[in-house]
Amino acid sequence: MSDPVAAASEPTVLARADSGVGHLTLNRPRAINALDLGMIESLAAALDDWEGDADVQIVLLDGAGERGLCAGGDVVSLHGQVVGGRSAETAGFFQHEYGLNARIAEYPKPIVAIADGVTMGGGIGLAGHAAVRVVTERSRLAMPETRIGFTPDVGGSWLLAHAPGRIGEYLALTGGTMDASDAIYAGFADAMVPSERLADLRDALLTRADPGTPAEIVLLFDETPAPSRLAAARPWIDDAFAAETVPEILARLRARPEPEAIATADALAELSPTALTVTLAAVRSARTLPDLRAALAQEYGLVLWFATTQPDLAEGIRAQLIDKDRSPRWQPAALADVDPGIGAQALAWTPPVPLWG
Repeated sequence: MSDPVAAASEPTVLARADSGVGHLTLNRPRAINALDLGMIESLAAALDDWEGDADVQIVLLDGAGERGLCAGGDVVSLHGQVVGGRSAETAGFFQHEYGLNARIAEYPKPIVAIADGVTMGGGIGLAGHAAVRVVTERSRLAMPETRIGFTPDVGGSWLLAHAPGRIGEYLALTGGTMDASDAIYAGFADAMVPSERLADLRDALLTRADPGTPAEIVLLFDETPAPSRLAAARPWIDDAFAAETVPEILARLRARPEPEAIATADALAELSPTALTVTLAAVRSARTLPDLRAALAQEYGLVLWFATTQPDLAEGIRAQLIDKDRSPRWQPAALADVDPGIGAQALAWTPPVPLWG
């Protein structure tokens, strides 16, 4: 997942300030701007510098290239850490990443994130917590962690927990992809701006003619998206994903008349039974938490639990991204063999080093 061209020619994060706008651009376009530790540190350092700079009133976050804001974190490197037993390195990465996620949410100056194109996993952790979240007709948002035997993190469980009805459970378990309409409906975005108008939006943020706030400026370019397919699917999603356990969710899906429900059941049956069970517990637990920081702390414990005690994470990354045989060998392979209490056990597991110290 390295980007030798970008690494040889310019930084992987471009930070510059002009006309009151601090502009951050993720700059690994050949890797769809996938995050590594250096990029996370660069983003955090820029936010630190601009917080006390009176000449910077707004922060704009976007990605280089036309493929996406950010495809996620460098999970191939995570695989090396997991199989190599480098748990301290894994913990350190997530401490930095989650600290940045919280910083974005709490930043005293408005951050405008443009989630154009692919914005998944770690990309949601950047864009999803910004003050103003812009999507386009090219946007494809997802938390696809269960596909690699993992669980949604970077504050994704917080966003999922507050989606309408049982949309959060559906998106968390399936790793389903949202377009602009779905992202706005599910609470992952605020406005849809056509990609051809993004240059005008950036210019308007720089000139800041009336109206003056970033949210008001974005609304000048906002277009009403088409109806959300997630909204239309609420009857069968809410019915099935309200079930208490994953096996009961599958049973309800298979009992529904909608072809999409049957297809969803088939897709879930291919995923890690452990990841599905723990993820369902995590999203429902996140609904009871007081704030994003609490959700990040919960996620931090879960990701280290997966990384240090479970085989499915390394196996899922191997099957999807390293060997690419798309044939993961989950342990256990069947939902019937998963301890019904494993979700509670994972949530109760205490990481050796706390997230917030």
